[in-house]
Amino acid sequence: MTLDKNNIATPTKLRLSVVRDVSIVATLMVLGLYAGSAFLIPLTMALLINVLIIALSDRVIAISRVPVWLANIAGVIVVLAGLFVIMYILGSQATQFARSISTYENQFDGAVNRITGLVGNDVTTFIRDNLISIDMSYVARVLLGSATSLLNHFFLISLYVAFLMAERLAFRKKIQLAAGDPLTGAEFAAVLDAISFSLQRYVGVKTFISLITAGISYSVYKTLGLEYAETWAVLTFALNFIPSIGSIIAVIFPSMIALVQFDSIGPFLIIVLGCGTIQFLIGNFVDPAMLGRSLNMSTFLVILALTFWTTIWGLIGAFLSVPLTVCILIVFSHIPALRPIAILMSLDGRLGDDQNGSERTA
Repeated sequence: MTLDKNNIATPTKLRLSVVRDVSIVATLMVLGLYAGSAFLIPLTMALLINVLIIALSDRVIAISRVPVWLANIAGVIVVLAGLFVIMYILGSQATQFARSISTYENQFDGAVNRITGLVGNDVTTFIRDNLISIDMSYVARVLLGSATSLLNHFFLISLYVAFLMAERLAFRKKIQLAAGDPLTGAEFAAVLDAISFSLQRYVGVKTFISLITAGISYSVYKTLGLEYAETWAVLTFALNFIPSIGSIIAVIFPSMIALVQFDSIGPFLIIVLGCGTIQFLIGNFVDPAMLGRSLNMSTFLVILALTFWTTIWGLIGAFLSVPLTVCILIVFSHIPALRPIAILMSLDGRLGDDQNGSERTA
């Protein structure tokens, strides 16, 4: 029996060509995401806000049985009004804080000495050598710049949301007509339903949890008399959408301000221990319990996605890293050639087709 070398080489060449084509397409997509960030970021924000509005309007319909159009209007008003309040607080207080950050930097060296007796000279030296070397002015400018960018795009995002809501009912019919084949249209609609279900679950639950966390933190900051309490509460709400490191950053900034503002170390410890414990409990117990296994994303993938989207879109990319990766995972799970990649991206190898269906009926 003889082997045909051409038959052996052909599959190898085919695999190499597939790897080459996929690499080229992936590179072009990354370059497109980076180059088109000015257009894509407001559009992506509008899509996520639209998902949140739909989740809220569906909840209103389920509770009060009001007409769909009235529930949609209520959802739009509530969500956009909440976003406007967030933008207003950041715009009014964050600018003032950015201007006074140099004052806090000058006072921080003396404030660190207050915790010498509590943690020892070695830890104090580490804090002085590492934290004081951080350019807080640069960090404040980055945060303020991201908030200002969102504020500048607020009207455009609102316009996108209005048109998306106006075409919500007609969009499914257009999918069927565009697909031509009823089977293809049904498969495409199933992908969109899976994405919509997962995003509604994620955005809705994270918004609810972040509101609770921000409310508790704000009550602590206001009771202590911490400066810019509203700004820290808004940042706590927003930073909770950043996986893993967001909740840590949400505690670091107000605790450092408390260390500088107050003569005693008590407020600093209350924020670090109290708010830090709340963030830990919510992030490790309440959040997973409410989200359940609907996302089913690998923990390593979450960190990898956070790094990737932050590199591509900056701080806004960090906020959007999990929702965008969820969409990619769902799309991959519905494409047979990319399904193995979706399995590797998942937490336990099970994809969300049957899982989401069981959660809907639960």
